[in-house]
Amino acid sequence: MRVIAGSAGGRRLVSVPGSGTRPTADRVREALFDRLASRYGLCDRRVLDLFAGTGALGIEALSRGALSLVSVDNSRPALLAIRGNLKACGFEDRAQVLTGRVESLLPKLAARGLAFDGVFVDPPYGEGLALSTLAAVDSLGLLLPGGFASVESDRREPMPERVGSLARLRRDVYGDTVLALYECDSSGSESG
Repeated sequence: MRVIAGSAGGRRLVSVPGSGTRPTADRVREALFDRLASRYGLCDRRVLDLFAGTGALGIEALSRGALSLVSVDNSRPALLAIRGNLKACGFEDRAQVLTGRVESLLPKLAARGLAFDGVFVDPPYGEGLALSTLAAVDSLGLLLPGGFASVESDRREPMPERVGSLARLRRDVYGDTVLALYECDSSGSESG
């Protein structure tokens, strides 16, 4: 696993030992970030990486110019990997790593008045967390108008076209993985 492009492009990332973490495949990350770059750009964006695992999604965003990152995970091995990967890429000063369950930390982020230009949601498959997490991000106002939410889920977990103020723009299938891209306050039309 590596950083695909940007200031840390090509840098190898440390994986989380064991089978508890499922990193996003390089080809899926590359397709996602190509779409994000063409539609939103990432320079000076504030991003939130939920169920961060190795931190690869947030680190890719920082490498491509994101201003700041908040990564959330509740696994100690994942947190060690995230911190190590941030340090290896030289991004510690632009990132905050939070320990705990996503559903507990989201209200705390909202209470601090935080809102983000982009949110990555990549929960464990088969636990129904993708939709509930996306709904919480919306209801707590954690995504700024015009911001994006990228949701990775198992293809057996349905993701609706609309979740509150978030409209699905795309749904791409990569084997058992579905990558859905939502936008806050968008028209709700789906393409490609």
